[in-house]
Amino acid sequence: MAEIRIPITSSIFILEHDLQEKFIHSGGPGGQNVNKVATTVQLRFDIEGSSSLPAHVKFRLRQLASGRINKQGEIVITANRHRTQERNRADARERLVALISEAAKPPPPKRRPTRPSLGAKKRRMDSKTKRGAVKKLRGSYRGED
Repeated sequence: MAEIRIPITSSIFILEHDLQEKFIHSGGPGGQNVNKVATTVQLRFDIEGSSSLPAHVKFRLRQLASGRINKQGEIVITANRHRTQERNRADARERLVALISEAAKPPPPKRRPTRPSLGAKKRRMDSKTKRGAVKKLRGSYRGED
């Protein structure tokens, strides 16, 4: 039986058997089905158990999804925006794919510290000198008594 792959990028994918879905009762509106149908989806994805993700993506995924990771090292995504299981299931998967694709992007380059140029230092000192001269003129007035 062929494994179903969920594409993340052109070279990264996750396998469907790595996902665990649990359906639970939703709160909120639902009409007549609210107490009969479990429409909320809890999607669990084991980061370390996934053999299809590269190590650098796993590392960055742990950083990005730190608030969604449980003690077992699984990302838990709860989807209950919609009233049907199918739409909530698709929503949870889309959110997981978006999270992993964000982790697959390289981090932005860090700022390299630079020094101000000599001209910038000179302009700064000139403006400070001028400002100081203006403030000195505001000193107490000693008129003739």
